[in-house]
Amino acid sequence: MIRRSTAARGLAIAAVLSVGLAACSTTTETGGGDDAGSQDPLIVGTILPLTGTLAFLGPPEVAGVGLAIDDINDAGGVLGNDVSLEQGDSGDTTDTSVAQQTATDLISKGAQVVIGAASSAVSLNVVDQFTEAGVMQISPANTATDLSGASDFFTRTAPPDTVQGAALGSLILDGGHQKVAMIVQDEAYGTGLRDNVQQAIEAGGGEVVYGATGGGNEFPPGESNFSSIVTDAMASKPDAIAVIAFEETKAIVSELIAQNWDFKGTTYFCDGNTASYEEDFDPGTLEGVVGTIPGAQAPEEFRERLSGWYEENEGSPLDDYSYGPESYDAVMLAALAAVRGEGTDGATISENIKAVSGAEGGTEVTSFEEGVAALEAGEEIHYKGQSGVGPLNEQNDPTSALIGVYEYNKDNVNVFARSIEGKVAE
Repeated sequence: MIRRSTAARGLAIAAVLSVGLAACSTTTETGGGDDAGSQDPLIVGTILPLTGTLAFLGPPEVAGVGLAIDDINDAGGVLGNDVSLEQGDSGDTTDTSVAQQTATDLISKGAQVVIGAASSAVSLNVVDQFTEAGVMQISPANTATDLSGASDFFTRTAPPDTVQGAALGSLILDGGHQKVAMIVQDEAYGTGLRDNVQQAIEAGGGEVVYGATGGGNEFPPGESNFSSIVTDAMASKPDAIAVIAFEETKAIVSELIAQNWDFKGTTYFCDGNTASYEEDFDPGTLEGVVGTIPGAQAPEEFRERLSGWYEENEGSPLDDYSYGPESYDAVMLAALAAVRGEGTDGATISENIKAVSGAEGGTEVTSFEEGVAALEAGEEIHYKGQSGVGPLNEQNDPTSALIGVYEYNKDNVNVFARSIEGKVAE
């Protein structure tokens, strides 16, 4: 999904992007206990989508974590010990017991830091479980604003949806649209992103004519029959439709086809569904559809390394790179935080992760080896990794990030077009 980088070109989104973020739940300070300052070997767990509606995001995220651990161990490990990996499945919101059981397993296996989940709603289901156990959770893909400030033991390397929502809303307006229907999944990610897209559209003088906040038009996760939903959406006479969903997007598109919707230049996807559909629809069906994915366009050399790791360890090359850089950087930040705090326990990682992200300034470093050298020299560091996000703020959100814009070609494949940079309140 992520291809060769191009220079970022801004859109008119500054007014919306400058909106500050408010914490959506109280911060809990627990964990650490007798393990505070522990220098036991670091165990990284994963709670990533190996099954379920977001399984297409699993391979690049798994590769990002695995490659990072290999790079760290090649550089001498954390505090003199190799880092080990415990992999787990997050599933999706159609069966939350999968993630809950994985969280229990990872805690029992001694993971001090966990990478995931991909779904914001899944993370909301397990964040308290990890917090109570003193395990640091770092999501490479969660964007729901409900997770801003959720816990001292939760952070992310993807930006909150105040950034993606502003970008997507501006793209819709820049396409000349003023009456927008939104087909939205009813969970934290879907409704949160919808709210921010709607804010951007209304700030630009447009109107959400179906699927707006408070309208009660959302569909439940796992829905398969969209006949009445699409009928109602089209009855509102929109000049554009935004689909905020996961795997359900295939059924939504099929129903839009059945009801003769013209996709070209009128249809917008987001990171939950900006995937390749070349095997799902006739050629040309999605040509001209635009989608957004938070995150930087990874350099070709890094993508080759990710794909090589996955092929060597999982048996096939990658055909999608979404959130691979963010997964890599999540592990790097955790490891550098452990080095700075001289402890591998979750509490120490939590206390030091903002600093190594650059929140206190310091020497810019781009690798684990460089970061360790600077820390051992008594310097503060600013890790600038593959994902392009800025330092973490007080709510543990990146203070800046790039949003990739993708356009579908005649083969129904999403092709990277450009990047938009957005900022959030520090």
